[in-house]
Amino acid sequence: MTQKIRKVIIPVAGYGTRFLPATKAQPKEMLPIVDKPVIQYIVEEAVASGITDVILVTGASKRAVEDHFDYNFELQNWLKKQGKEEIRQELKNIADMANFIYIRQKGPYGNATPVMNCQQVVGNEPFAVLSGDDLIVNGTKPRLKQLIEAYEKYGDPVITAIKVTKEETRKYGMLDAQKIEKNIYQVKKIVEKPGPEKAPSLLATLYGYVLTPDIFDELEKLKPGAGGELWLPEAIAELLKKRPIYASEVDGTYYDAGSKIGWLKANVDLALQRPDLKPSFSKYLKKLKI
Repeated sequence: MTQKIRKVIIPVAGYGTRFLPATKAQPKEMLPIVDKPVIQYIVEEAVASGITDVILVTGASKRAVEDHFDYNFELQNWLKKQGKEEIRQELKNIADMANFIYIRQKGPYGNATPVMNCQQVVGNEPFAVLSGDDLIVNGTKPRLKQLIEAYEKYGDPVITAIKVTKEETRKYGMLDAQKIEKNIYQVKKIVEKPGPEKAPSLLATLYGYVLTPDIFDELEKLKPGAGGELWLPEAIAELLKKRPIYASEVDGTYYDAGSKIGWLKANVDLALQRPDLKPSFSKYLKKLKI
């Protein structure tokens, strides 16, 4: 029987340079999609997948992320006095969603560093890792739940996979993998940004994982890669030499909320799914005649 996944690591220490100057004084993870910050969507996905402990790896100027998931008693009391009980309860529920743990990122640049920073908190148990930028919504079940179900079935690490176009194979790590069942593949290797001519498939990897604690052995041996940074996929590639790793082709719509175009698409699509916004917003979009 596999050990239950209780903890997720979400790195939120990046500078958010693609959104400057908007992110000069606020974290990119706090940019709203309609009326919720991006990071709240990610945490809600984790909680809906059975996660109880959310580990946010922060850096300088990220206090707003911590404050968002904390109680603000002054605001709650003001809302109560104003008779705004519905929104007061909504804000309280945000803080009650999970046990929030904050770790300040230390070490070299790279997406492996925040995972390394969490070793003592994770301990000797499997755990999940999600990006604060990658938003996957409208699936039959949350993306992380799909990964966890694959882990519970096979007992080995599981990575996120999505189908992309041939041209998009220049942007992602692409999977050479054998199909095991409907949406599950056993990974042979990951080819980084190969382009259409060399891509082994149209299955791309995203930064979303269920990992086993032996990944920390590979992280300790990791050498700086591209840009002098430490890369988590390189540690996963080393782990692949020692044990099976699976990929789950996840059901849902993917938005790169860390890019301007992805963030804009998410705002438009999710606004159109809101009964309170769709009528007037649809009317406005039709009027544009783009």
